[in-house]
Amino acid sequence: MKQDLFQAIADPTRRAILTLIAIKALTPNAMAEKFDMTRQAVSKHIKVLHECELIKPEHSGREIYYHFNAKKMQEFDNWLAQFRQSWETQFNQLDKVLSTIKQQKI
Repeated sequence: MKQDLFQAIADPTRRAILTLIAIKALTPNAMAEKFDMTRQAVSKHIKVLHECELIKPEHSGREIYYHFNAKKMQEFDNWLAQFRQSWETQFNQLDKVLSTIKQQKI
């Protein structure tokens, strides 16, 4: 079953894993060393991230290195962009209203 992207990035540990592997590909054991958790616990987080296609495995001998999938994150960012313009417009309007109120108090 494919995991929901929002649920995947909602977890602080998974966000931390994404941050780590965005810098450098890591094995599950290396990830477990960075956190106070077992390799099995890290593997559960990896499974969720992999099912969402946020990370990609690369086999190197007996090890599996996980890489950050920037393309998938770009797809997510592109989806968010449609809302970003609306938010920015609303924030700009709010800034104008607050500035007007502040000027009236002076």
